[in-house]
Amino acid sequence: MKIVETEQELRACYPVMKELRPHLPSEDAFVAQVLRQYEQNYRILAVWEEDAVVALAGYRYQENTVYGRFLYVDDLVTAEQHRSHRWGALLLGKLTVFAQEARCARLVLDTAFTNVQAQRFYFREGLLPGSMRFGKVLA
Repeated sequence: MKIVETEQELRACYPVMKELRPHLPSEDAFVAQVLRQYEQNYRILAVWEEDAVVALAGYRYQENTVYGRFLYVDDLVTAEQHRSHRWGALLLGKLTVFAQEARCARLVLDTAFTNVQAQRFYFREGLLPGSMRFGKVLA
């Protein structure tokens, strides 16, 4: 498990991220977007088996008046053929350590109401729902 640092490592993350974010148009677009997000302190922590990424978590440190300082998990995904190997739990555990070391008050993530499988996983890992997020698409 390591923090992704190079463009080559980012490219290795794309197939796994594409499973979670199928709207990503291409590997090049993914790399460009992540590099922009790096300017907002976004990072990817990836689990590797040999030369392939099998699971990853995209995260960033944030601060607001709701939570104070917190670690926000943008993305958490394990490649389909590698699920049920506890990679997600391992990533969440490491992110929890990162958050504690950074003196964060919380670890926060969002999931769709329809993503029942993820919700079961989050409950099992000790995450509890704390709010409901509202939004609207802007053209």
